[in-house]
Amino acid sequence: MTNRAPAAERAVALHRERWGAPAVVSRAPGRVNLIGEHTDYNDGFVLPMAIEFDTVVALSRAQRDRAGSDVVSTVVSEHFGEATLDHQRDQIDATHWSAYVFGVSRLLDGRGIATEPWRCSVATDVPIGASLSSSAALEVAMAAALLHVAGESWDAVATARICQRVENEVVGMPCGIMDPLICASAVEGHASLIDCRSLDIEPRRLVDGSVIAILDTMTRRELVDSAYADRRAACARAADWLATDALRDAQLDAIERMPADLRTERRRARHVITENERTLAAANAMDAGDADALGDLMNASHASLRDDYEVSGPALDAMVGIAQSSPGCRGARMTGGGFAGCAVALVDTEGAEAFTRTVRDRYRAANGLDAGIWLSQPAAGASLIRSEE
Repeated sequence: MTNRAPAAERAVALHRERWGAPAVVSRAPGRVNLIGEHTDYNDGFVLPMAIEFDTVVALSRAQRDRAGSDVVSTVVSEHFGEATLDHQRDQIDATHWSAYVFGVSRLLDGRGIATEPWRCSVATDVPIGASLSSSAALEVAMAAALLHVAGESWDAVATARICQRVENEVVGMPCGIMDPLICASAVEGHASLIDCRSLDIEPRRLVDGSVIAILDTMTRRELVDSAYADRRAACARAADWLATDALRDAQLDAIERMPADLRTERRRARHVITENERTLAAANAMDAGDADALGDLMNASHASLRDDYEVSGPALDAMVGIAQSSPGCRGARMTGGGFAGCAVALVDTEGAEAFTRTVRDRYRAANGLDAGIWLSQPAAGASLIRSEE
């Protein structure tokens, strides 16, 4: 992103400045979802990949005083400052950035894991609020550090479940499991086809000669609001009318029988059903090395998100249209929860730099904003960078 030091160096330097050498340094990547949007909380299929931007946590145990009393846990972020938590008395402020960190600690503490107070420093290269899962990267990196100092083994699925609970129960965001699961489990060089019911994960190699372009519109919208919850509720109502446990089990012809007063639910269900079909087809296209087919499916996904799920927005539509019409692009779509943030494009590697210049110039001319554009290959999931224990 810039010429500054990597996030790991910055997190360790921040920790040393406050408390000395950390006991453990852990990282987790951001993610971009190639296709399969708003399907995870409908027990469907998603096809995300980790990106080459990390969130890093440097952590050490806090010292007790001579009487052996507990001390508070403290987190300091290069972007957001410092926050503390008394594990015995404090309630977590769901509106504060530290809720993602303290939520992980409290849920692990509730399971008898990582009960010691701690101090940690956080640095990140994941663009914040850009629909690239900066919150899940923070949660997973924090979980990795706390599990290590507690002597617990790493389990990507179990960790992802904890992090999803932080979002659902602590922060109040009714999201699915996709984000923390890909941040925890990604395989370098591969996207992952995830069955969000069984949580089976099948790595899929990116089509040869292709690179993923992440296109930041530089617009932002908080997802902890009624728009996301309304869509999840509409999906639940549609599944209830269709007498299915989840929209993953619904058939496209069945939704056409839904009554007129459920027309919104019908559109939401149509997106989920067709998006699941597109996601499975996209995995097959990757297996076949068919960039054109994959790109066409991404284009169709954006149209469905725009028209049936209604989670796109003017900046996202402009960015996607510009990308789709630029040389070297096989397909593009909005990515993440929607309304603002990032789009994703499948681009020919040989023409990627020209694509980047063209999109940046056209987007600036159309919107007056300087887009953030990054090229990424699929990165690895969470890991320890180093441990001194």
